[in-house]
Order: sequence, then structure tokens, then C-alpha cells
Amino acid sequence: MTIFFSYTAKVLNPNITKAITTKLISTIPLNFTSTKHMSQKCTSIPKKQQRVRDHAYDNYMEIEKKMRKVLKFQTLFLSQHNQTLPVSRLDFLARRIGFKRQEAGSFLLKFPHVFEIYEHPVQRILYCRLTRKALLQIEQENKALNAQIPEAVTRLRKLLMMSNSGCLRLEHVRIARTEFGLPEDFEYSVVLKNAQFFRLFNAKESTEKYIELVDRDPSLAVCAIEKVREKEYRERGIDAEDIRFSFLVNFPPGFKIGKYYRIAVWKWQRVPYWSPYEDVSGYDLRSLEAQKRMEKRAVATIHELLLLTVEKKITLERIAHFRLAMNLPKKLKEFLLQHQGIFYISTRGNHGKLHTVFLREAYRKGELLEPNDLYLARRKLGELVLMSPRKVKMDTELVRNRRDRHDDGGYMGRSTVVHANNGFDNFGVKENAGGDQKGDDDLDSDLGSNVESDTSDENDDYDSVETIDAEDYDMGM
Repeated sequence: MTIFFSYTAKVLNPNITKAITTKLISTIPLNFTSTKHMSQKCTSIPKKQQRVRDHAYDNYMEIEKKMRKVLKFQTLFLSQHNQTLPVSRLDFLARRIGFKRQEAGSFLLKFPHVFEIYEHPVQRILYCRLTRKALLQIEQENKALNAQIPEAVTRLRKLLMMSNSGCLRLEHVRIARTEFGLPEDFEYSVVLKNAQFFRLFNAKESTEKYIELVDRDPSLAVCAIEKVREKEYRERGIDAEDIRFSFLVNFPPGFKIGKYYRIAVWKWQRVPYWSPYEDVSGYDLRSLEAQKRMEKRAVATIHELLLLTVEKKITLERIAHFRLAMNLPKKLKEFLLQHQGIFYISTRGNHGKLHTVFLREAYRKGELLEPNDLYLARRKLGELVLMSPRKVKMDTELVRNRRDRHDDGGYMGRSTVVHANNGFDNFGVKENAGGDQKGDDDLDSDLGSNVESDTSDENDDYDSVETIDAEDYDMGM
């Protein structure tokens, strides 16, 4: 017993215990803990990533930035009597739509194919109005919008089916009506006229209106990505296990893909998830596996949301309106930057305060792969914005040439032709000046897409003021 206690006292001695512990730790391999840490870090997609620019999408947004300002003036002209406006009142009314003082006149002169300034034949004062090509573009867009109302009804039904409770705020849908191809009066032409699908009701706590889905159609609860997977499986013979839960990934040029990042994406592609149309209220979402499924479900929800839009793009600020209703993460921008091969976020427009989310698989070199009539009608306005002002001068001289020739029997016509040719020489056009005999009514004529007008929009205001609840929106800045 004496020997036992003496041995125990030696072992429990603090100095001896410290020496033994140090010796044991030194015998453990140093790469054990670091290997475990690296394996966890390298096989998961990093949470924070820098955005890699894709100039094809940014150039697309540069055109749309100009179009948003043009649309403000179009709405202003269409609301006036006879769709005309005296130049003296232009500056006053333009300040109501976000333009600075004495900025409206110079802006209209930049786009002569959309706006024209003329002298009133009786009052002898200057007026401004939309050109014939601009009016034809508006008419074409309205026809395409009315023709696709049945498709818009289906899109709205699928949008409501993705929400947790089957209902969304009417105001949130109204703000995003342009992206989903809904008309201005969609509350009456879409919701109330289709009472078999939708129902309007007021909230008990507030006066907010909500759109509720009357009945869920199982045939609509199929994501578009599932059809793409089936097509890839049948045509290319890809392994069913690899493509079952995968997404089409196309990283932007210059995006660095390392070995471990490639492994992380491969593992993420095989993670199963619940469909955006599936009710997950009855599942236990506390486990790590359930959280991974919900994160991938959020990717599938935004993916399906973009496919429901007309142009396969929508602003991040408008996605934030549906965050709580569709179980989307709080830091949306940071979340989408994790998946730059699926989505692209463009910050062009409004000095980087506006974020537009594109679906990469739907575009190629800045153009929509499967354009619809409404998209093509809207792009006509972009073509008019990009047309060079020199073509307006050419068309004006040619029209004047034909008119003088008809009135004066040729003499004035010949003198006007000389004047027109001299005018063309000043713009660097020496030959084939009279080759363009198309009138202004032909909207599908040669729009001179290779020549852009000198327009620099320094001040770009957001097209509409949107109120976002603080708990609904976090950009993750």
C-alpha cells in the first residue's frame, strides 16, 4: 500500500503530469486536425465569393438603363391630351419623374427615333411627341401582351403554388407585373376574370390585399429544370444518378475553378432537395441534411422564378418581396454569388444600387435563346434607342426630296438632292444616299445596329419606388 500511494503521488504531481501530456501530444500526427479542417473547407462551396463580371449581361443592362428613362417619357406623353406636350412645360413635368432641371430637352434630342420636336402649325410654338416608329412599337407590345394573357394566368398560378400558404400580397405582384408579363389592370383582367383560379381578400391585421390560389393543379407542380434533365438524359445518355438533382452550370469568363471547388460543385449537384412546389411545413428542418436540402431548394425556387418571367431576369429587390413567402435566405446577394454558374448579378444601372439577376442558361452572348413575342416587342424599343441620329437626318432629307419633287416638278427636287448629298458628306456618307426608300412606318427596317448614338446617362433613377420591409430584405452587403 505504501508503494501504491507513492506511485500515485508521483503520477499526480503537476510537473510530471504536464511532461507526460506534452510527450503524448507530440506523438500525435500534426496533419490530423488540419486534414479534417481542409476536407470540410474544400468539399463545400465557399459562402463568400467575389462577383466575376460578364460583359455580355452588363452591355444588355446598359441598353436597358437608357430604355428605363425612355419609358418614363413615353408614359408621360401617353398620359397627355393628344399625346403631345409643349416644350415649355417639359422641364417642369420631367422633374416629377426624376430628371434634373434643364435635362429633359437634351435627353429627348439624344433619341430622335423615339421622340420628335415640331412646330405647331397654328400656335407657332414647339411641341414634342412620340415618333411613328415608337407608336408602332407600343402597339406591337400591347398586342403581344394581350395575346399572352392565358400564359400569364398560368405563370401567376405557378407563382402562387410556390408560396408557403398559396397566397401573395397584391402589391408585391403588382410591382413585378412587367417581369411576369401581366397587364397594367391585371387585378381585373387576370385575377377577377379567372375566379376559378384566384381569390382576392383583405388581411385581418391591415388593409393589404392578397391573392390566393383557389385550387392547386398537380400538373403545374413540375419545374422546368426537370424537363431539361429528362431531355439531357434521353439525348446525351448522362447517368441518371448524376443528373437527377443537378442544374445546368456555365461559369462566367475569368471565373477561377480550382480542383477542390470542382469537387465541391460535383458533390452539391448530387445533393437531393425538395421541389419548390412541395409543402415542407411537415418536415423536421433542424438537421444538417435538411438544411442542405433547403439551401438547394432555395436555388431551385429562384431558378423557377426566373423561368416564369418573360425575359428570364428580375431585379434582386423584387425577389426580396417573396423571401418570406417562399423560404428564401435572408442574405440574397451573398447566397446567389455562391452559384455564379447558374445566376448572374449585374449592378449596371442606378450607380450600382440596382441588382438584376439573370438566368445564365437562358442567355447566350447577351441574347435570349428562346425569345417570345413580348420580349421581341420590347427589344424593338432598344433598337430604336440605339439607332444613330444620322439615319434620322437621312430619312428627313429623303422625305423632303420626294415631297419637293412632287410639288415643283423636279427643279426644287434636284436642288434638294444636292443639299441632301452635301448633308450626307458632312456625316461621312458619300454613296448610296438615296438607296434607303423605306418609310417610317416600317418598324422592322434596317435599324443600323452597328452604329450607336452618343448617349451617356450619368443620372439613372430607379424606375419605381419600392417599399421593402426590413425583415424581408437583406442584400448581404
